[in-house]
Amino acid sequence: MKLKTLTKQGLFAFLITVLLVNTSVAQQELSVNLSKTIAPIQPTMYGIFFEDINFAADGGLYAEMIKNRSFEFDNPFMGWLQPKSDRHSLNSNSGIATAIKYTGNPTNTTYCRIKVNNDAGYQLINEGFRGMGIKKDAAYNLYVSAAKPSGNIKTIIFQFIDESGNVLGETKIAPTTADWKDYTVQISATKTEAKAKIKITFEGTGDIDLDMISLFPVDTWQGRKNGLRKDIVQLLYDMKPGFLRFPGGCIVEGRTLEQRYQWKKTVGAVEDREILINRWNTEFDHKLTPDYFQTFGLGFFEYFLLSEDIGAEALPILSCGMACQFNTGELVPLEELDPYVQDALDLIEFANGDITTHWGKLRADMGHPKPFNLKYIGVGNEQWGSAYIERYKVFEKAIKSKYPNMIIVSGSGPFPEGDYFEYGWEELKKLNAEIVDEHYYKSPQWFKDNATRYDAYDRKGPKIFAGEYAAQSVAIASPKNKNTWECALSEAAFITGLERNAEVVHLTSYAPLMAHAEGWQWTPDMIWFNNLDVYGTANYEVQKLYATNKGTDLLSITNKGIDVTGQNDLYATASKDIKNKTVIIKLVNTSAKTQDVVVNLLGKKVSSKGTIIILTSENLTDENSFETPNKISPKKADFKLKGKRASVSLQPNSFTILKLKLI
Repeated sequence: MKLKTLTKQGLFAFLITVLLVNTSVAQQELSVNLSKTIAPIQPTMYGIFFEDINFAADGGLYAEMIKNRSFEFDNPFMGWLQPKSDRHSLNSNSGIATAIKYTGNPTNTTYCRIKVNNDAGYQLINEGFRGMGIKKDAAYNLYVSAAKPSGNIKTIIFQFIDESGNVLGETKIAPTTADWKDYTVQISATKTEAKAKIKITFEGTGDIDLDMISLFPVDTWQGRKNGLRKDIVQLLYDMKPGFLRFPGGCIVEGRTLEQRYQWKKTVGAVEDREILINRWNTEFDHKLTPDYFQTFGLGFFEYFLLSEDIGAEALPILSCGMACQFNTGELVPLEELDPYVQDALDLIEFANGDITTHWGKLRADMGHPKPFNLKYIGVGNEQWGSAYIERYKVFEKAIKSKYPNMIIVSGSGPFPEGDYFEYGWEELKKLNAEIVDEHYYKSPQWFKDNATRYDAYDRKGPKIFAGEYAAQSVAIASPKNKNTWECALSEAAFITGLERNAEVVHLTSYAPLMAHAEGWQWTPDMIWFNNLDVYGTANYEVQKLYATNKGTDLLSITNKGIDVTGQNDLYATASKDIKNKTVIIKLVNTSAKTQDVVVNLLGKKVSSKGTIIILTSENLTDENSFETPNKISPKKADFKLKGKRASVSLQPNSFTILKLKLI
């Protein structure tokens, strides 16, 4: 056919064909031995790491919509709006709101007393977490504790309003007693609004006391009252994670020891949990968030419950008596370490103890008589130096003495190389540590170059927890980092090295997990959400593909007898799932050219039909977004073999999975 007779569509197809021919590289022949298992792939291989950074808990996963619900922030009226205000009270001609300090509860020490002067309709407004996301026709549970010490406040009206003050839903309560009483009502939204607020108006005159003003969607994860945001948990559930690491991260350490995470303050009745300023509130000048606090409505009981819900092993991390070494580096003297060690022992009892034990009974009283079957516990986050090793020894001895089967996770510091890293590893090897946590926040090129990182690790030494990793498009902690396809693709290449070394690598997780679109401090992040929507990044899609296609047994995949670790920009790993009788081959092409690959399947028979999954995008700078959440998402198709040979053309800059049934 002459070129001039081609249609526009035909010309386009012709040019694409020429382009692919001209940009492809020589065909590569790979071999997979289906008969020989190299190592088991741990059920915990791919998990998730949760830390309360970027408003991931309050304002995020924890579905509470009222900010500063019990007036316990340093400024008791932070989050509460009124035309005239100062640190201690809210004033208007129609009334005044005052923060009252009292000693009746050691953790909930403040409530709000409102004096209504006339019938002009005194009002309070709560702004929520960068607004409140409400959905048309959805119902919301509103809770408030109130007491009427004097006067005649007849009605308290609660209304959703938009930024213009338009009412989008209304409910009311009638306070009845001078004693504290809890009231529960529902309010339904008449319109979808991402930036709603809650307005409270008082009818009558006199004094009214308010505390624990709380608002939750009825439609939470598993329908639990005061529970978790359903759409966010669904993304976690869909990953089928092997473990959930919590509560951090640097959040564990605190800027000071007084500000460290203390799990015992996060269990029991929610209204009695002592709030704490979040350590990320003013950590970075590029994103100051002085209104960032931890209410611990999402506490250790809820973390264990979430782990159970999504089928993940719980992996709690506890303070080892060292504040963040990037901040104060405050140390507990070794002779004063016992309370910290006891916290670890008590946590295990809380998770696993019989209901006749002190902490086991508390778990049962909170609604979970059955033990959580905790298997792992982490000592410290990313501490380093001799001070960490000294404290780790104390924890290890105490934990193993009482709970010899508990698996302890130790740390190698914040960096994947250097003096601190080398020292930590040397000492932990001497101590026969079980699992060592390594962290890497590096460039995409580093991730591609380090796909062989664990090839030479001692198979008889400590196992690896790749506990925090994420490719940085600009630089570590830069606010300009993006969740680009280039970053995700480089992680996909790196993870072939983690999976290929399943004999030594037992747990892996991306970090941070999630971020509020308007409340973040750190980028990049795996999941982004706002008050109404949530999406998984390209990085999420990579992690999910690995987690849902890991298999049970590692197989070899070689080119002329050599592992495929980045030669010609090709990375590969292979496994089989003995439960589902499936062979899974993962191929990552980081070249800008098409790569033709033939995989020879040796040792066992496979079905002639299979599935191919492809994750790619046109440009390395592409990202998912609220507007295009599925821009970078996997595409599935049927796949046919030719005998025992799987032939596939790998698209430029792509991650491809072949799934084939064993016969």
